[in-house]
Amino acid sequence: MKKQQKGFSLIELLIVVAIILIIAAIAIPNLIKSKMAANESGAAGSVRTINTGEATYQSVCPQVGYSATLDELHTGALCVGGKDIADAVLGIQNGTKSGYTFFEQGSVSAGGIAGVNDQYITHATPANLGVSGQRQFCSDQRMVIYFDPAGAGCVQPPANGVPDATHVVLQ
Repeated sequence: MKKQQKGFSLIELLIVVAIILIIAAIAIPNLIKSKMAANESGAAGSVRTINTGEATYQSVCPQVGYSATLDELHTGALCVGGKDIADAVLGIQNGTKSGYTFFEQGSVSAGGIAGVNDQYITHATPANLGVSGQRQFCSDQRMVIYFDPAGAGCVQPPANGVPDATHVVLQ
């Protein structure tokens, strides 16, 4: 009398592993694209938050105008009323959040009042282009968010504010 063996054969196990690998090969690229889309959405939202923070900073600290760096939106170094407008993660110059690096610079325009920043520019750049995000976002005191689909360099349109083919407005 032959005793029946219990369990799976090597062929059956290899078929199951092959099926799992095929499913993973299909799912992982979609997962990466979804994560990039989430990072890009978060970066655009953070640029919008910086714009709102800059408007608040300018109204609370009229003697300074817009902040010169993101650090000022967190520390309030030049104006105590501007402290903690941005959180500790976003309020760091060249800080990284959700796969994007954030940079902001305030300045005085030609003909502006010395010592009062009447303009600023902010950028959100993918920390690892093609992995953490594809698009670079930017904005300025006009508070319109633009993006570069290639992630290479986002530029605001000329002073007349009319975008051309090189300026894509984020809706």
